[in-house]
Order: sequence, then C-alpha cells, then structure tokens
Amino acid sequence: MENSNGNVFELSVKQGEPTLVPPAEETQKGLYFLSNLDQNIAVIVRTIYCFKSDDKGNATAGEVIKDALAKVLIHYYPLAGRLTISSEGKLIVDCTGEGAVFVEAEANCTIEEIGDIAKPDPVTLGKLVYDIPGAKNILEMPPLVAQVTKFKCGGFVLGLCMNHCMFDGLGAMEFVNSWGETSRGLPLTVPPFLDRDTLKARDPPKIEFPHHEFAEIEDISNNFDLYRDEMLYRSFCFDPEKLEQLKMKAMEDGVLNKCTTFEALSAFVWRARCQALRLRSDQQIKLLFAVDGRSRFNPPLPKGYFGNGIVLTNSLCSAGELLDNPLSFTVGLVQKAVKMVTDSYMRSAVDYFEVTRTRPSLSSTLLITTWSRLSFHTTDFGWGDPLMSGPVALPEKEVILFLSHGEERKSINVLLGLPASSMKIFQELMQI
Repeated sequence: MENSNGNVFELSVKQGEPTLVPPAEETQKGLYFLSNLDQNIAVIVRTIYCFKSDDKGNATAGEVIKDALAKVLIHYYPLAGRLTISSEGKLIVDCTGEGAVFVEAEANCTIEEIGDIAKPDPVTLGKLVYDIPGAKNILEMPPLVAQVTKFKCGGFVLGLCMNHCMFDGLGAMEFVNSWGETSRGLPLTVPPFLDRDTLKARDPPKIEFPHHEFAEIEDISNNFDLYRDEMLYRSFCFDPEKLEQLKMKAMEDGVLNKCTTFEALSAFVWRARCQALRLRSDQQIKLLFAVDGRSRFNPPLPKGYFGNGIVLTNSLCSAGELLDNPLSFTVGLVQKAVKMVTDSYMRSAVDYFEVTRTRPSLSSTLLITTWSRLSFHTTDFGWGDPLMSGPVALPEKEVILFLSHGEERKSINVLLGLPASSMKIFQELMQI
C-alpha cells in the first residue's frame, strides 16, 4: 500500500489471542427470527475506524472498548449468538450468549504511515480486522468480530467483521454509535427494536410485481472481461461543485424537472462503467441498488429497527439503450426504480423469496451501495470522532460504493473495481 509520501509500505500487525465477550448480564436465549430481507444479504462486511491519539493515548483503548461491548450486547444480544439453519432451511440466530470475538493487536507504525484508506485495500487493511481461522462459511463465523489495533503514535484502529444478515447500514451505524455511547457512559440515543416479525412472509404469499433483481442475464458480450482480467480498485472524489454539474447535465435537455444527487451520480457511473467494459449494444444489463424501506412500509418500521429494512430495486435495459441516449434517459430509469419501492413492492419481495428461495443475480449487473448518508464518522468511544472510516474491501466485483467525504461530508467518494484496461477508460470518463 502507498503511504502519504508515495512510498510502498507494508503494514505489520501482531494479533493477540482472541477472547469471547458475552453480554455483561444474562440475556434471552433461544432462536431469533431473521426475515427474508435478511436472508438475501448474508455477506460479511469488514469496516475500520481510525482514532487519533489524545492526551490519554491508547493504553486503555482495548479494555474500554471491550468492556463497553459487553454492556451494549445486553441490548443487542442476538449479536452474541451464532448463526444456524432453521427447520425451514433458512438462516436463524441461536441466541447462545457465547459472545462476540474480540482481539487486541499492535502495529509496527503510526496511523499516518498507513496512508489514505479511502481506497479499499484488502491486503493491508485486512490486517486490521480479525478473521476466524479455518472458517469455511458464514455459519462458522460469529455475527460480530472486533479487533483493536494500537499504533506507535498513540492512535488505534477498531476493525469490525459483521454479517450483513444482522442489520443493514443504518442498523449497523446505530449499533456502533450505541457502542460508543456505552463506552462514554451515556444511555442509548436509539435503543434497538429487536422484533422482526413485522417482515414475515404473508400466508399465502402474494407476488405482485416482476422482480427483475432476481433475473439471470445471459452474458453475450465477448468483451465482458470482469472475471478474466486482473482487477484494479480506484476511488473517485465528486466534490459539491462536480455533483451540481452532474445534476445540471442530467437536466439540460429539459426532459427532467428535478434530479437528486444520488440519481445523477448513479446514472453517470452506470453509463461510464458500461462504456468502459466495451459491452455489445444488444447486451442486456441490470442496475441494482438498495432503497431504505423503513418509512415506505405501511406502517413504517419502528425507530431503531434491528435488521435489514432495505429492499433492492432494479432497472433493466440494453447497453445500446444506455449509451445511445442522453444522461437524462439513464436518470429517468433510476427514478422509475426508486418509485417502484412501495409497501406492496417490498412485501412482494419478501414473499418472492419465501416461494423461490433465490437470491438476487449479479450477472451482467452493477450493484450500487450508498453509505454517503450513514454517520459512521461520528462514532465516539471517548477518543473523539474517527480520523477516517470505511470498508476494507468491496464485497463483490459488481459493486460500486458511495461514501461521504471531506470535513462537511458534502463530497462523495465513488469506490469501484474494474479490469485494468477498462479502468483506464473509466478514469477518462470521470473527467467532467
């Protein structure tokens, strides 16, 4: 990994022995239901939070954070359990109270020497997150694993390994911020609402919409080299001025009356990625992105809902349609995908999985995940807000991640991976 001086730097981290951190008090035991929306996102997400040194240094960081974890797990007790398979063949949590896995570690350098973590780097940043040795699948991994790595400067990094089936981005943010509040001796601002029964499938199920997010698309493009060439990962920063330019560009032909930042940026990167991959014009392609359904359910999901309240929506077209039309056309597709997400659409998606047990297909697909509205940057364990926070790696090659950036969080970093030849074209297309 390149550090701030442009030199190649190899991070060395010495990990201590892992320990189990059970809830500080006795908690409910037994099986804990996971909804069909949870089943669809059973992937491991690794994130890091970098904290600078202050007057007290990092000598007590591990102990303080570990102690707070035990206390916050009283409220979030399913995270102290273990994933298993129910009699229906679905993921479910066995609330054993075993506890989260916790590791303390030491690095051979200062935090500044790591460099900019805005670009995911699984080789370097992966050393700051503990992986369960020999784990072959998610059933062999606890829902929550934490590592506190102390650096020579007195700063430290909290590395988290969490299963997405336990919560979406908003739920994860509320958990981590609750952990920070507990660390500072404060009550929880947003206590978790643990009951997920509101998202049970209907009996009988009603599939009211064509759910194209599950559709397999045939790859007919000889140049679709996403799985053949070596992948390069890059980060592109869109400052407020650039984002405003994009919105104006999307509306310049008068087709659209309004356009959000997300709609303009999503449309722009979808078109650019399609062009960079040199797809055949008749290649069918798909855009997937998550919409927060909490307020769209009727009634809305309760505040502090502990689980996945997001639903994937989609847009389907040919590469030729995307590239032969102006940006307003693509923004229009994104807007239609957003408008599809109603209470009936979401409950239909829950029922669709109940009937088919299939997961969304990523064939010839771009999946955009946006973290730009999540306040991970305010997590405070007593050492102030993080210097930096972000993912260790992108979960899939088809994923593009939007992250807020800058002091006022008004800029957006676009993180993605592409084959080397395609990345060169994509970089040129980013010059607007």
